Amino acid sequence: MFEGIVEGFSVALTAQNLLFVTLGVLIGTVVGLLPGLGPTAGVSLLLPLTFGLPASTAIIFLAGIYYGTMYGGRIPAILINMPGDASAVVTTFDGYPMRLQGRAGPALAITAIGSFVGGTIAIVGLTVLAPIVARYAARVGPPELFMLTLFGIFLVAIIGSGSKVRAFSLAALGLLIGTIGVDAMSGQTRLTYGNYDLASGISIVAIAVGLFGLSEVFYAIDTRLGAEGVDTKLGRLFPTMDDWVRSRWAMVRAAIVGFFIGVVPGGGGTVSSIVAYGLEKKISKEPSRFGKGAVEGLTATETADNASSNASFIPLLTLGLPPNSVLAVMFGALLMHNVPPGPGLIEQHPDIFWGVIASMYIGNLLLLILNLPLVGVFVQILRVPPAFLNAIIVIIAVAGLYSINHKLYDIIVALVFGVIGYALKKWKFDLAPLILAFILAPMMEVQFRRSMIMGDGELGIFVYRPFSALMVILLVGLAGMLAWGAIRGDKSAPAEANIR
Repeated sequence: MFEGIVEGFSVALTAQNLLFVTLGVLIGTVVGLLPGLGPTAGVSLLLPLTFGLPASTAIIFLAGIYYGTMYGGRIPAILINMPGDASAVVTTFDGYPMRLQGRAGPALAITAIGSFVGGTIAIVGLTVLAPIVARYAARVGPPELFMLTLFGIFLVAIIGSGSKVRAFSLAALGLLIGTIGVDAMSGQTRLTYGNYDLASGISIVAIAVGLFGLSEVFYAIDTRLGAEGVDTKLGRLFPTMDDWVRSRWAMVRAAIVGFFIGVVPGGGGTVSSIVAYGLEKKISKEPSRFGKGAVEGLTATETADNASSNASFIPLLTLGLPPNSVLAVMFGALLMHNVPPGPGLIEQHPDIFWGVIASMYIGNLLLLILNLPLVGVFVQILRVPPAFLNAIIVIIAVAGLYSINHKLYDIIVALVFGVIGYALKKWKFDLAPLILAFILAPMMEVQFRRSMIMGDGELGIFVYRPFSALMVILLVGLAGMLAWGAIRGDKSAPAEANIR
């Protein structure tokens, strides 16, 4: 591990990679500022720009954008009560009341500090655990890999927001779209209807740009999401001593909670924020303060969010299993650069494995160093007319997408999925199951068919092997819980409402 992290810093500290992690953090923060554009949209829109970069530089750049958008989304949540992404919803519970009390500066500062603490603790855990998980993951065979991918999609569909029926329907649609093209084992074309372009399948970059990038722009235009009339007076920037006393242990608890939730497929920032916020409210001696500007509530939310974001790289890098939609897009970026993530990554591409981890230490520190003095500058960006920003975003996305294959077909695909994503967003669908199932579909199919060959066509292969059998038991248990809840007609309120 020590040799690996030294090698990682030798990769991350090159001039090119330092430049791109800095750009990633800055661009990510600016993208996160735009209401409606969250981490998934930001990474998807800028994914085409990584074409032509070395694989390690591309992933380092995208990772910087990821945690940059996580912080940037908190600024509009605190200042104008408009979350930049789903996980920032919990930020509004106490962040916006602090702004109404004239404490916008301390709220933004504690957000940056909590993000740094949570991210750093999670990266240390990632450094220690990732090589261990990768070592054991190398022993995993096709049955286990198939069950892991199926379990990941199942969890994302269950934990995600909205109707479970809708979530599973989108997951099924994602699997169907993922099978378009040439069968990897037989060489036969499927679902192409004689179209030559479809024979090569649907581009990961095109569907990501359309489904998460263009759809968000269309939605922002339709709903007129903007930030006119933002009060840019932040007042005192640094928290008071009382804020520190109330927040110090909340940071530690939230970092631990966020780390372990982030490792679980489907966990992500939203779930970790809700759990950490609920925990702090439960153990607080003054729970009535929560929702009215409790600094410890805001601290817990932001610390857990960033901890889970960094921890989610463990299943991606070691198992090849993206736990959320953002990491699903990064999974596609690795495949685009001919670097299959999974158990073999640490052995076959140690520069990428350790370089990404080392860059996260640097990027996390850069977020703190840049965001505290530049927060006033970032706030001014909210005054730029949304129509102007949306136009720039679309131009960059389309130009970057065209530069990859120089095919109008990719732009048409992106526009089609942009419209589809916009419609699904209007109808309150959670898009994460669709993109995750689409990206995992080829691997699921290949591993299933390999399992069938190993088991002579018998499904029993999935229960004869211990780890695979454990996944089957967990899946059956989760399905039983869902069925029982449906039978009872459980219509309990969303967790966000309960913890308020």
